[in-house]
Amino acid sequence: MAILHIDTGREMRGGQWQVLQLMQGLAARKVEARLLSPAGSPLLQAAESLGLDVRPLKAWAARSEARAFALVHAHDARAHSLGLLCGRPLVVARRVGFPVRDTLASRWKYGRAARYLAVSEYVRGTLLKAGVDGEKISVVYDGVRVPEAAPAGERTLIVGIDSSDPGKGTTLLTQAGAIAGWPIHFSRRLLDDLPRAAVFVYVSEMEGLGSAALLAMAYGAAVIASEVGGLPEIVRDGETGVLTGNHPEQIAVALAGLMGDPARMAVLAEGGRLQVERRFTVDRMVEQTMLAYERVSA
Repeated sequence: MAILHIDTGREMRGGQWQVLQLMQGLAARKVEARLLSPAGSPLLQAAESLGLDVRPLKAWAARSEARAFALVHAHDARAHSLGLLCGRPLVVARRVGFPVRDTLASRWKYGRAARYLAVSEYVRGTLLKAGVDGEKISVVYDGVRVPEAAPAGERTLIVGIDSSDPGKGTTLLTQAGAIAGWPIHFSRRLLDDLPRAAVFVYVSEMEGLGSAALLAMAYGAAVIASEVGGLPEIVRDGETGVLTGNHPEQIAVALAGLMGDPARMAVLAEGGRLQVERRFTVDRMVEQTMLAYERVSA
């Protein structure tokens, strides 16, 4: 089975990391796959550096590229539209928690794919509400790489994501840190900063799942997250992290509660790491994606 992957993102965000890890997993399993990504994009550069089969995305040439492949896997909304023109069975990754627009064009678009890979049960629900046949939806959770052992050393940071996206709650988290009396370290390089993180705080208006929260768990940080979208499927309050409303005072209470109770922080960090090891690895994500491909090609 040969799969053509299309991702139109020009930033290296959570979805692009999942595409990169999926391509690596398919290559390790000797599955023929090619990625089309915009010229100069971080994803294209990262895939090239790993020796993966990747080419610059040229929308006008995508249909001819697809002729050599059995399936097309679209990884974002623009890729979904482009994939419909490729003349091959289409698998669509749906990663966002926002509702599908209720328009004639959207109903046509979402009625054409052979299969949807929803990143969470919450996202599956948004597809069902949009009229997608439930038999065409597979829930495939994100996967992250788990260090062999939680990084050792002093953990002093409270880490949040440094993002220009207004939906990621940077202002709310800054206000919460000031109320709680704890400085927030806003990171653009999570892999560098998470080994020093005592707590990772993920504030978002809406989230399909939250792979950054999974990564923080894998690295042994206790997680505080907004109670929105698919986040409660990975952050189980009091077991694998703490859920909070999107208000500075509520976030501050959650933050002060963890920082003032190191024993509880350690229990939640361990619970989160064990959960990732059991349910949210890259291998599991790749295997479930391949099962979805088989269902389309059967």
